[in-house]
Amino acid sequence: MGQAQEIALADLRAQIARLEGRPHGSAQALPFAVSAVDRRLPHGGLALGGLHEVAGGSLGAVHGAAAALFTAGILARLQGPVLWCVRARDLFEPGLAAVGLHPDRVIYVEAGNDKNILLCLEESLRHGGLAGVVGEVSLLTMTASRRLQLAAEASGVTGFVIRRWRNPAAAADFGQPTAATTRWRVTALPSTPLPVAGVGRPRWFVELIRSRAGECADWELEACDAQGFVALPADLADGSLAPAAGRGRAVA
Repeated sequence: MGQAQEIALADLRAQIARLEGRPHGSAQALPFAVSAVDRRLPHGGLALGGLHEVAGGSLGAVHGAAAALFTAGILARLQGPVLWCVRARDLFEPGLAAVGLHPDRVIYVEAGNDKNILLCLEESLRHGGLAGVVGEVSLLTMTASRRLQLAAEASGVTGFVIRRWRNPAAAADFGQPTAATTRWRVTALPSTPLPVAGVGRPRWFVELIRSRAGECADWELEACDAQGFVALPADLADGSLAPAAGRGRAVA
């Protein structure tokens, strides 16, 4: 991008900030530390103090786990306790620890159904002492998402809704608009190949479906490490292997 284009883009973002009623540059962001991702996001990272929506690539449990680990990796890099609302006790704590989110930091709430989870989310987002709040629901209406977004903006606490689908009808609802600042879809891919026998680092196909004041994009990334960071696979970064058609366009 040339200097003139960068100036024009900065001016446009400033205009959008004024329309949204906030001073330009006031938003805080958490970088992914992958330039291919961060440059597609306003302020160079994931906006803090807002609502973010994450879903797996299909109804499969493997893809649902990828969405949860993607979220946990982000929260691992924030300071403070995390409140995680679930319908049932099926969250695998060692998996969260493997991406840097130690179980001692997490407060678990078993809410039983989507309605209770959304109520718990909204109340928790209004409390300023948390690093983040997560809720796992099947459906998310525009009204509910707007309430969560406003609560997050007011407190500065970052909220995540993980869409966990139990049937195809609920999965189709993900196509409906919400007020979330960003919407992500994470699909598990075959792990990074190793030169010797063994299992390499998992890979994800990460889609940024919506980004307020930003761009949509998709990338093939290595899954979160023990500090919560994703990475661009070496074979894609050096150009030795092009991503499969329709599976990623990440460049260094």
